[in-house]
Parts: sequence; C-alpha cells; structure tokens
Amino acid sequence: MIVTYKGTKKEYAPGTIIEDIAKEYQDEYEYDILLAERDGSLCELSKEIKEDCTLDFVMANTSCGNSTYKRSATLIMLKAFYKIVGREKLQGISIQFSISKGYFCTINGDVEVTDELLKSVEAEMKRLVEKAIPINKITIHLDEAKKKCAEYGMHEKVHLYKYRRSSGVNMYELQGFEDYYYGYMVPNTSYIKYFKLFKYDDGFVIQLPTKEHPTEILPFDPKRKIFQALKEATIWGREQGAPNVGAVNDRIVEGEINNLMLVQEAFQEKKLAELAETISKRKNVRFIMIAGPSSSGKTTTSHRLSIQLLAKGLKPIPIPVDNYFVNREDTPKDENGELDYEVLEALDVELFNEHMKRLSRGERVELPEFNFLTGKREYHGNYLQLKENDVLVIEGIHCLNSAMSYSIPEDQKFKIYISALTQLNIDEHNRIATSDLRLLRRIVRDARTRGNSATDTIGMWHLVRRGEENNIFPYQNVADAVFNSALIYEIPVLKQYAEPLLFSVEKNTKEYYEAKRLLKFLNYFLGVPSDSVPKNSILREFIGGSCFKV
Repeated sequence: MIVTYKGTKKEYAPGTIIEDIAKEYQDEYEYDILLAERDGSLCELSKEIKEDCTLDFVMANTSCGNSTYKRSATLIMLKAFYKIVGREKLQGISIQFSISKGYFCTINGDVEVTDELLKSVEAEMKRLVEKAIPINKITIHLDEAKKKCAEYGMHEKVHLYKYRRSSGVNMYELQGFEDYYYGYMVPNTSYIKYFKLFKYDDGFVIQLPTKEHPTEILPFDPKRKIFQALKEATIWGREQGAPNVGAVNDRIVEGEINNLMLVQEAFQEKKLAELAETISKRKNVRFIMIAGPSSSGKTTTSHRLSIQLLAKGLKPIPIPVDNYFVNREDTPKDENGELDYEVLEALDVELFNEHMKRLSRGERVELPEFNFLTGKREYHGNYLQLKENDVLVIEGIHCLNSAMSYSIPEDQKFKIYISALTQLNIDEHNRIATSDLRLLRRIVRDARTRGNSATDTIGMWHLVRRGEENNIFPYQNVADAVFNSALIYEIPVLKQYAEPLLFSVEKNTKEYYEAKRLLKFLNYFLGVPSDSVPKNSILREFIGGSCFKV
C-alpha cells in the first residue's frame, strides 16, 4: 500500500497500523501525535491501512487532540477507581462540568472522597499509563451495551440508548472495563502522561492539560462563583427531572417539553428579579457592568434585567461600550497584522472614564456614536445627564476589568458575569461543553442576522475563544453576581436551525471536522419546534422573533 505524507510516497504492508507510521514522523512534531487525518477524514491511530491513502497527523495542542486526550484520561481514571474501590461499593462516577481546566466529578456509592483515596487512584492511573495498555474499540449490539452499562451503574447511558437509531454501539475497552464515549480515543494508555486529582467541595477534580499547555498541569484555581452557578444549575436540572439528554428526550416524547420551557423561563426571571432586588438595595450603585463570552445572551439579559429594575423604581439607561472604540486607524493589530477589537486598547478608555466620572457628578455629557462604516467616532447631539434614580447599564467584554472603569469608585459599580453554563450532560461521562452551546447559538444567529455561513462562524471561533481567554475569563471571580443564561430545553430547538447550516460545510474545508462533530452531537437530541419559545426568551436573541431589539 502506498501512503502519501506531505507529498512523499512510501510503501507499507497491508494492515499496517497508523500509529506505527505516526511514530516514524513524531520527531517532526512539537507535541504528541494523538490522531490522524486519512484522506482528509479524522481517524484514530489504532486504524489499519488497507488501501492507498494520504496521511497527516493531529497533535495534542489542537482542539480535537485535546478533547481526545481528556476523553482517554477519563476512561483511565474510571478504570482506576473501579480497581481501587471495587465495583460492589462504587455505584457510579459522574463527570459533572468543567472547572479549573479540568472536570468536577462526584461519586455515588459507599465511598468517601479523601486525599488518600485520590492518591491511590492517581497512583493506579500512573501504573496503567506505564504499562501502555491498549484501548480497544469494540462494536456490540445495543442490548449488550445496555447490559454492560447497567452493570457499572451507568444508568444515564442506558437511558440515552433508548433514543439510539443504530442497533450497534461502539464502546471502548481497557483491561475488561468498557464504556461509551462521544468521540475518539488514543490507542493506548501511554499517551496520557499528565493529570492530577484534587479533592473539592463534595467531590473531586481531575485536572488535565489544555491545548495551549499540552504538556503541563496548570495550577488548580477554581472560580468559586462559577462553580456555585454550575452546581446550582445541575441540582435544578435534577429536580426538574431533566439531568441529561435522555431525560429531556423523555419530556419531548411525553409532550411535556412546553411545560419544561415555561418552568425554565420562570426560573431565569426569578433570578433576574433577585438581581434587581440586590442592586436596588445598594443605594450607591449607579453603574451596572455586564460582561460575558460570545453568545451568552447578554443583550436580552440586559433588557430583561432593565425591566426588573424599572419595577424596583430605578431607571436603567444603556451605554454601548462599542461607541468608545478608538478610530480604526488607531486600532491595535494582532500578531497576524489583523485589527484586534478584543483587546482593551481598542477602546478609548480615558474618554470613557472621563464621561462616566462627569455623569456621576451630575454633569451633562454628549455621548459618542461609533460609525462602523467609516471606522470613526461621531457626535450627533446624544446628551445625557443622570437623574436621581437613573442607573447606567454598561455591557462589554471588558466590563469586569477594573482597568476599563478605573475612575468609578467600586461601591458605585455592580458587576455581573453572564455565561451559558449548561446544566445538561449527554450521560455520566460525556459532558456538554458550554462553548459548544455558545457556538451553536452563534452559528444560528450569524446566519440569520449577518448572512454568515457555518463555515465562516466556525472558522473565526478560535479567535473569539482567544479573546475570551485573555479578556473575560480571568475576571470571572470579581463579579458581584453570576447569571446563567443556559436553557435546559434550547439544544432541541437550536437543532432545527443548526443542522442545515452545518450540513452546508464542505468536506474540503478545515471547518468540516468541527461541523461533523456538532452534527453527531445533535443526533443525541430529539428536535422541538420553536413555536412555544417565549418572545422575551434569551433563545430568541439567536433564533429570531424576540420582543426586544437584539
């Protein structure tokens, strides 16, 4: 068989394992090769070469490589737990959500999470890694998969299989321990060199490398407020009988999804009312600073919060931070020479602070408007002078960064961090990344409001994520409050809008893998029409039909 690698052809025997070929070229790569591209399609290193093909390789410092690493580390961790604790005591382990570059996990059963237990599990994981034990993909009948998962207390997986169309299931086997995962795995345990377990809250965290730092474990730095918001959402989803995808699908089949929609919307409105109550009691607050990552629903949340503030006797006035962009010729450029609107220096911070300071003193100020066509700030007689019950609602990616509002006394600011912290997981060991939910939202909104294709949105998503990592996430914990904009029912609704857009991504593009992954992810959900989504819902910001100007 002829294998073409970067234009060079080489002959291999039929049945050669791709991993063996990858080892020949590993020295050309800075980080470990974890996956391969065979004729333009992603595949595992454990695959055989059966015909002539073109190969390329995927390192640990890529999104799909990092996801493969984390998935494989999870399998090894579970195997180690069952070995150390014993199946008779361990009723199950749940991967709940991301925290501090790792996963927060809980244990069900007659097991106490202690530092000693975690040290023993970590030692067993290292032993498994040192032995380079194969991770085998096996295909079994759906009924057999249900039986195996039930034996390990993986009841959410059994529930999920109820909605599986195929009669076959791909599972992964590690020394007799079998589990189902959404995505690829490394060929053996030796690839998983970096991990650390920490006791935290009522569970533990497995800290893993990031794609930016694929060969190290970053310091354990949990953001307590974000953690509490995620934990609250998880508990709430469980109380509503919808802790996972299978349960949400049940609600759809049973005709109860509309009721779940109304309950979720009522819960969010209650949270906004509580926020307004807290703000109204802080008599010095004149500036409400709102920040959050892309597609978190900040605009709709600002509108809904404003209504609640009006009900409390306050008069909210929006101040768009975008109007304080520096003129385009003064905009900083990134390392590629592209204009970088994400950095703080893209804003005229001094002018913003001068205006806010004057407004807080009761002075009359003419506010600028940024003309995105000409790339310049303009003035059109938009004057503002604060009255007694006026509060400014300021929304922007830097609003939690004190460097942006340095002239405003801290007791006059109320900072809110908004993000779509999804409370839903596929099953016990396959979580839904909050970034996946936001990406689906953005794909749908960009197509509707900007005419962008899914290829366009996926292609620039890494730049959006970089901006968030640098300018938003470091300031999460300085917020006075965290608002979770995720809706437990929204992915079944987004599915109807996102799937046609994702199917349009061409196979010969670099965005194809991500589109294919998202399509596979959406397959787990039953679809729901959008008719019953309330007009003031955050979801309307993305699918259209909002009663607000968004």
